[in-house]
Amino acid sequence: MRIGVVPAAGQSRRMGLPKASLDAGGATFLERVCAALREGGCRQVWVVVGAPEEPAATTALAAGWTRLLTNPDPGEGPITSIRVALHDTGPEVEGIVLLPVDHPLVRPATVRRVLDAAEEPGVDVAVAAYRGRRGHPAYFARTCFADLLDPALEGGARTVVHRHLERARVVETDDPGVVTDIDTPEAYEAAFGRPPEVLR
Repeated sequence: MRIGVVPAAGQSRRMGLPKASLDAGGATFLERVCAALREGGCRQVWVVVGAPEEPAATTALAAGWTRLLTNPDPGEGPITSIRVALHDTGPEVEGIVLLPVDHPLVRPATVRRVLDAAEEPGVDVAVAAYRGRRGHPAYFARTCFADLLDPALEGGARTVVHRHLERARVVETDDPGVVTDIDTPEAYEAAFGRPPEVLR
């Protein structure tokens, strides 16, 4: 089984508003990301939040096929949320598809292409790219979990990609959402043509 993992425990300091709850055209960032993972082929989607009472957590649970996890100390960045998810995986989880909450424009078809690449022999890592730029989503097979959990790891998941380059596949797509990281008001306005707004 391959699951989607959404790191959503950050405090959104650069945005100034909770990113998971921002409006991405009638649905929240979190809803968009979860739907892309699910529709793209992930059996389950695990959302890692900072506190279970957050509005984004309620939204995640309402989907029915999501699982909520809490990261009480996300200060070191997304890698801490990834580790929270990995600590909960059993042997049935073959790999994870990582898609941060600030990439709400990624298409389900892009997730499917990454998962298809992960099925190829000898592939432990598959990373979506747009016009030669690598971004998200990124797939990590179980063989990468020990590296992701390594407390001495510097540089987060990106470093793990480099450690496994000989077994990595870059998946070129026509999806600009792969490299559209919306984590500031300016980035939001560039993507949606208006100031950031919380939907719910």
